[in-house]
Amino acid sequence: MRVTRFSFMACVLLAVLGLGLGVNAADEPKIQALIITGDDVGAHPWKETTPVMKDILVKSGKFDVTVVEGFSVLEKKDELQKYAAIVFMLYNNKKAPISDAAKENLLSYVKDGKGFVVNHLASASFPQWKEWGDLCGRYWVMGKSGHGPRAPFGVKVVVKDSPIMKGIEAFKTDDELYAKLLGDAKINVLAEADSDWSKKTEPIVWTIDCGKGRVFHHTFGHDGKALAVPEVQKIIARGCQWAATGKVAD
Repeated sequence: MRVTRFSFMACVLLAVLGLGLGVNAADEPKIQALIITGDDVGAHPWKETTPVMKDILVKSGKFDVTVVEGFSVLEKKDELQKYAAIVFMLYNNKKAPISDAAKENLLSYVKDGKGFVVNHLASASFPQWKEWGDLCGRYWVMGKSGHGPRAPFGVKVVVKDSPIMKGIEAFKTDDELYAKLLGDAKINVLAEADSDWSKKTEPIVWTIDCGKGRVFHHTFGHDGKALAVPEVQKIIARGCQWAATGKVAD
């Protein structure tokens, strides 16, 4: 009888422990990401692309996402520390000035070990701020950079063993193919495309090591349709995860 009772209690204990382990695994902390949006040229429907971007991250199962409009949040140094990565979707079309405090906070945020993600035209936001261009690696300059008519184009994977690109083969997307971006910072090009407009092969996905932090930059994202391509969504979700943590866990 004692043996039976002991066996029963042992089974109960193991079951409880097993349930506890299961709960802990399911409750693995999500990566906290901040999307900055709220302004762009008229051709870029940011009210459409912002929820799509949030959905890409949330559906990956890796992120909790906060969305803010305007970049004044960059002036709140303590607020930024809540997030492992900032996803900058906003193009500063209104030419709102950025404060010295915001500049310093963003640069230290990345260099001290956090992640920064640059989306589509966001790189053109602060043309007078040199460190911004360095942070983006390559950046759009009005009157110099450009693209041909929006149309399907082929994307070539450059670094197939990158954790961001692993398993992704060449694919087609329907978007604006950005070309003639400027900048001479060292970038790690992960994907590229041949532009009929520039007659050159243009980088469209790249990473940058910045101090202890990481920058992920992609030029996809003209509208919701452009962000709906499965390969694009996978690249973005992985790139944001890499920027936030330095690794990718599918």
